[in-house]
Amino acid sequence: MGRGGTAAQVERIVRGWRRVDRQAEAKESARRHASRALHVYEDEDGTVVVRGRLAPEVGAVLLQALAAARETLYQQRRREETATSPTDAAADTPTRAQQQADALALLAETALHHRLDPGGPGERYQVVVHVDAPVLADPDQPGQSVLAGGTRVPAETSRRLACDASRVVMRHDEDGRIVEIGARTRTIPPALRRALHHRDRGCRFPGCGRPVAQGHHIRHWAQGGPTTLSNLALLCRWHHGAVHEEGYQVERLPDGTLRFRRPDGRLLPDVPPPVAVPADPVQALQARHDTQGLRLHPRTACPQWLGERLDLGWAIDILHPLATQAAGSRP
Repeated sequence: MGRGGTAAQVERIVRGWRRVDRQAEAKESARRHASRALHVYEDEDGTVVVRGRLAPEVGAVLLQALAAARETLYQQRRREETATSPTDAAADTPTRAQQQADALALLAETALHHRLDPGGPGERYQVVVHVDAPVLADPDQPGQSVLAGGTRVPAETSRRLACDASRVVMRHDEDGRIVEIGARTRTIPPALRRALHHRDRGCRFPGCGRPVAQGHHIRHWAQGGPTTLSNLALLCRWHHGAVHEEGYQVERLPDGTLRFRRPDGRLLPDVPPPVAVPADPVQALQARHDTQGLRLHPRTACPQWLGERLDLGWAIDILHPLATQAAGSRP
C-alpha cells in the first residue's frame, strides 16, 4: 500500500486497522507496560551492568537520545582525528558497543547538568568519592580512592572529579575514627563559575566547544594550584578524562591562551584543519548513491495511484484477519 498509494491513503488505512484491532492492541499495550523493567547492578570488577526492557515509545525516545549523543561524540572525534594521523585515528575508533556506553554517559551527565529535579534537594544525585589528601596531591602516594559503595577508582579519576565538585574535609585519628568534619564547600564558587562559563563558552579542547563542560584546574588545587580564573578552563567530560587519565596536557601561556599537547608531547593545533569538500559535491553524492545501489529519478517519490477513490472498508477487509468479526463497525 505504501508503494501504490499516497501518504494520506496509507494513514487512513492504518487508522482503520487500529479501530478494528483496538481491544487486542489495548491488551498488548497493558502487557508491555507491565513487563517494563530496568536492572542496574555492579559486577565483580566494579563496572556497572545495565539490562532492561522498555515500552516501545520509551525505547524509541532512548534510541533517539542515544543516536543524538553518539552523533555529538562522533563529531568531536572527527574534529580531533583531522589533527592526527589516519593510523592513530583508526586505532582509537571505539566499537559500536563502546559508542553506546559513551552516549549513555553523556545522556546522564546532560540530564544532571540541566537539573532533572529542580525542586529536589541538591545532594540527592551526587556521586560521592572518598580520597585521601596525599593521593589527591600525588597519585603515586598510597591511600584510598573509592566510591561511596567501596569500589576503588584510579587516583587520577578522583583528581578529575575533585577539579569541579563540592568537597568536605574529614580528619581521622590513627585508628581511623573521624575527629573533625569541615563544612561543605564548592571547589569553584558560583560567581567564579559564571565568569568561567562567560569567558570560555564551552569546552576549550581544540575542535570541541561542547557547552556542557566542567571546570578544570590547570594546576590541581591539591598541589597548591589556586582556584582563580587564570588557573581554570572548561573541559567537557570526555576531554576532562583525556587530560587526567589519558595523558593529554594543557597549560596556559603568559598571553592567556591555552596550549594542549598529546600524550607523546606533540602539540595539538588550536583549530583543526577543515574537512575536505569535494570539488563537485553533486557528482560525489551521485557516486555514493551508485555505490549504495540507489537509483533516484524525477518520479522516485510519485505513487502508483491513478486518482481513484479509496475504499477503506474493502482495504481493511482484505488486509486485516479480524475484519470479518468487526463487520458491523466497518468505517
